[in-house]
Amino acid sequence: MVLEGLGKSLNSALKKLFGASVIDAELVKELVKDIQRALLIADVDVTLVKAITERVQEKALDENLPKRISRREHIVKVVWDTLAFFLGEKAIPLKINPGKPNLVMMIGIQGSGKTTTIGKLARYYQKRGIKTGAICADNFRPGAYSQLKQLAEKSNVPFYGDEQEKDAVKLAKNGYKIMKEKGVELILLDTSGRHREETGLIKEMKDISKGVKPQEIVLVIDGTLGQQASVQAGAFKQATEIGSIIVTKLDGGAKGGGALSAAAATGAPIKFIGTGEGMDAIEPFNPTKFAGRLLGMSDIQGLVDKVREAQIEVDEDATMRIMKGKFTLTDMMAQLKQLKKMGPIGKVMEMMGLQYKLPEDIASVQEENLKRFEVIMNSMTKAELDEPKVIKASRVKRIAHGSGTSVKDVRELLKQYENMKKMMKQMGKSRKRGGRGGFPNIPGMPGM
Repeated sequence: MVLEGLGKSLNSALKKLFGASVIDAELVKELVKDIQRALLIADVDVTLVKAITERVQEKALDENLPKRISRREHIVKVVWDTLAFFLGEKAIPLKINPGKPNLVMMIGIQGSGKTTTIGKLARYYQKRGIKTGAICADNFRPGAYSQLKQLAEKSNVPFYGDEQEKDAVKLAKNGYKIMKEKGVELILLDTSGRHREETGLIKEMKDISKGVKPQEIVLVIDGTLGQQASVQAGAFKQATEIGSIIVTKLDGGAKGGGALSAAAATGAPIKFIGTGEGMDAIEPFNPTKFAGRLLGMSDIQGLVDKVREAQIEVDEDATMRIMKGKFTLTDMMAQLKQLKKMGPIGKVMEMMGLQYKLPEDIASVQEENLKRFEVIMNSMTKAELDEPKVIKASRVKRIAHGSGTSVKDVRELLKQYENMKKMMKQMGKSRKRGGRGGFPNIPGMPGM
């Protein structure tokens, strides 16, 4: 995982919250200290760490709770929202007008991974049906021409460069003209690696921008720089209008948090992050989802969306009854049907980042099983549905005969019930330890 160290630290901090019996100001202070420590280790700027943790502390204790949300759940959401806010709050893609030439100029210091990133972007968009091409206007670094040419060939995209031409502005203009003639929709322009103190190269960058008028200028930042990325980003921002940022090399090192936060502080949105060395190791940057991954809850928003799409309704009476330890066969069927609307139960819990190990037969419930279980239950008396423990061997045979199923099928249903009852009991205990909730709620699923 990207920034694995930071993610583990933040997840450990939240585990203390999940395991606490009382949620009070003292616990929130302890949580805030843990978050501060995790961010500082990840090389996030001290001022930013202070701003993040002050916001968490203020909102965690002072905000009014939404309906059916516990203080514990609310605090998790506050931490999640705050991290996303300081990382850019929402995902902003590259603006590409299909059918027209879109020129994107890539800038950054030497060694930032700019040329490699162009190769990755070319492959990324080519695979998504956008005709992409690459121009090498880097006449400064030996090997830049051959590197970009090879990357373009790997992704089967048009390439333009001229090793004999030393005028970077002329290279950019010629390449842009040729790419337009070929009907290329996304034109990625590679420029020389610049150091912020090299005024000559900064001037060249301005001249190229003036000569070809790119639709967007993208700054590529090395993720291992940490807080130093802010100095670099600031210098480039003064020299030209940066439209967006790509942070590379986030798969290793401990300073990725510093680079991400420094990049976000420029006001230019982070649009992609590099997650490894492979050609496909690049992904669009979504602050909300990225924050969820750091917290060990990989797709909170995805879970919320699935619940909404499923239009799950909460049976309040059943919920209260189950919370008191009364779990019937009818309740089990209702719970399984609700969760099946959102997909496999194990996947739902994985989306929440929960490590609870589901019994295999619960995690793999299929649609046909539900239908067979329902037929079996239709052959049971109300007493049997309410108190499954009364179903002994003679009743199992009667139910199997009446439902047109086998004794094995009936016993499978009862085994499923016992496993799910144990799961509900364990989750119920988690609820009681934490007041109103051990985990974020899934409507219709008590104890979570």
